[in-house]
Amino acid sequence: MTPEPTGQLVATPTGHDLILTRAYRASADDVWASVTEPERTARWFGPWRGQAAPGRTIEVQMLFEESAPWCPLRIEACEPPRRLAVSMEDDAGSWKLELLLTETGGTTELRLVHHLTSPDQLAETGPGWEYYLDMLTAARNRGPQPDFQDYYPAQKAYFESLA
Repeated sequence: MTPEPTGQLVATPTGHDLILTRAYRASADDVWASVTEPERTARWFGPWRGQAAPGRTIEVQMLFEESAPWCPLRIEACEPPRRLAVSMEDDAGSWKLELLLTETGGTTELRLVHHLTSPDQLAETGPGWEYYLDMLTAARNRGPQPDFQDYYPAQKAYFESLA
């Protein structure tokens, strides 16, 4: 299986935004729970622990990464069930992310926005976000988990072409 990449790169005044979108036949509240409740995030990304609130830092376990590390994740904004903005720093760099949910007629669109100062690492990060969002879809549908090997390096050229 070779999934089709969906990410788009948009220039911003401070750099670029990588935007990936998925749609779910579900309420925004239900999709919000999939991306914020630790027992549900564990199914597709990893569990988290700590006191979640804007301005606070929690720890998230990147369950599907090598050695499944626990990483600090700062909650910049939390506006249930519409917007979650977070930031983190790890060995790969600094990450500023937003999840934006819009519900229309029983379908919720989820947009993941990765705010980038430079598109230099896009060929590596883009396939990773495609994989994680497809993991979310599989978890919500109770389907088989995708294989990261189907995303990277298969989607690398697509994301290089965006930069």
